[in-house]
Amino acid sequence: MTGRPDGTERSDDWGSPDDGGAQGGGSAQGGGALLVVGDVVTDVIARYRGPLASGTDTASVIRTLPGGAGANVACWAAHWGCADVRLLGRVGADSAAWHERELTACGVRPRLVVDPQAATGTVICLVDTDAAAERTFLTDSGAALRLEPDDWSDALLDGVGRLHLSGYLLFSESGRALVRTASASARAHGVSVSLDPASAGFLVELGVERFLTLVEGVDVLLPSRDEACLLTGLLDGADAAADLSRHVPLVVSKQGADGALVARNGTVLARVPAAPATPRDTTGAGDAFTGAFLAALLAGADVRDAAAQGCRAGARAVERVGGRPAASGDGDTASTARPARVG
Repeated sequence: MTGRPDGTERSDDWGSPDDGGAQGGGSAQGGGALLVVGDVVTDVIARYRGPLASGTDTASVIRTLPGGAGANVACWAAHWGCADVRLLGRVGADSAAWHERELTACGVRPRLVVDPQAATGTVICLVDTDAAAERTFLTDSGAALRLEPDDWSDALLDGVGRLHLSGYLLFSESGRALVRTASASARAHGVSVSLDPASAGFLVELGVERFLTLVEGVDVLLPSRDEACLLTGLLDGADAAADLSRHVPLVVSKQGADGALVARNGTVLARVPAAPATPRDTTGAGDAFTGAFLAALLAGADVRDAAAQGCRAGARAVERVGGRPAASGDGDTASTARPARVG
């Protein structure tokens, strides 16, 4: 990582998947690399059996793990066979080295801007260990939402076949500016752009019309059912996906235990069933779907098959604790290494 005039740091080059950091582009299975731009955060996951005991103790199993929607998508894409996955994100100095190691261990080539003022974002994930393993987030986005256009370079698209943007970027002014810059650059270079809305709660604050304006020019939108319904005002997931596909060319809407819907030009073209799973933690299930879906598209799969692979990845994700697949050498256990300070 090198210094910049504003005090931030970032690595000079991507390196390559196997060369330990030598400069170069690379391609993913003939379809080009996947570049993800988005959030890298530290997840503190507390798994408990409800209800929470207000004002006193609730027994929990707590782990500190690497997370962030953008980072999770990148890791799952690499896990699903995409040979060249790159990630642009922003972190604090408190845990930059740890996050870089964890991403690299998952097969991702990180380009992390080190913020001199803000700590790495932290998300507290409260996971009810009852049958649905549903989670609730307490989010301090920290440095993640301070990504800005100055962190972007058109050279980031060298060898890239698809650009994926985390919707969390839309929840700060600098992030919105970066989305506009990156999207325009991708269009100019003929690179397809996808976006995941990321958070129904934050979408309410942003506003539907503002969101739809910001995603003009996006090729693929990957909302959850709740996000699609919020963005359209419709109660039925299929109706919402179809309606959104009048605004964005392709909508692939994640329906949780009901699988996924593929919609284009105002019509649902496919209903893809979910893969069977016994949930332990639903954190990152949508990110797993997105990562596998994009990896499959880059490998030449059609949209329906890519969505089916996304469903399989989502099922695998909910059977693990944390939002990422097993890192290299970890077997089926997520890394338990921790940064020096959570902040």
